[in-house]
Amino acid sequence: MLTYSLAHWMAFLSTAVLLNLSPGPDMAFILGQTARHGRRGGVAAMFGVWSGAALHVAMAALGLSAILATSALAFSLVKWVGAAYLIWLGLQILLSRDSGDAPDVSVASTPKAGAIYRQGILVSALNPKVAIFFLAFLPQFVVPGAGPAALQLAFHGALIIAVAAAIEPPLVLLGARIARAMQSQKRLGRWLEKGLGGVFVGLGVKLALSQR
Repeated sequence: MLTYSLAHWMAFLSTAVLLNLSPGPDMAFILGQTARHGRRGGVAAMFGVWSGAALHVAMAALGLSAILATSALAFSLVKWVGAAYLIWLGLQILLSRDSGDAPDVSVASTPKAGAIYRQGILVSALNPKVAIFFLAFLPQFVVPGAGPAALQLAFHGALIIAVAAAIEPPLVLLGARIARAMQSQKRLGRWLEKGLGGVFVGLGVKLALSQR
């Protein structure tokens, strides 16, 4: 059961690496929280995004993602809620009273990790494009006779998250070091904050304009 060829693993793992390195709301959220709040914020954001991805994997394995792929109403509802949430996050950053200062990555300035974690879940879970992607991507690696299809889908989805666990922590550590180095650069910090807010607003608008 769940026995695959070397060619299967090479194709899947190379695709999973490229998937996790591609820019998008999830990666922007992780790096943005790292830049604003340091390693602690980045780690909380990372675990939140992974949890949201796990929800998409479960939906794909259970066939629930097909609803988003076939129902225009369901897709539009999730899309608009997700877009509004991203834009709201961006506006929060842009309108923050601390936006004129360099990012403060001290522990005292970092919001509760639980709040960032929950934000990460929503950023990932409220992106219908991710749900449809998993629905289209994972079945390509289901091998007849290797085991139940739902189990194979869940297994490969979990591996994508495992690949993220190997790629994203070094990025968080590097981003935290850069943020600390920038603490004394107030002008650069101000533009970084505005840039991050603009990125989230832009991603929200892009999601709102997206089609299935």
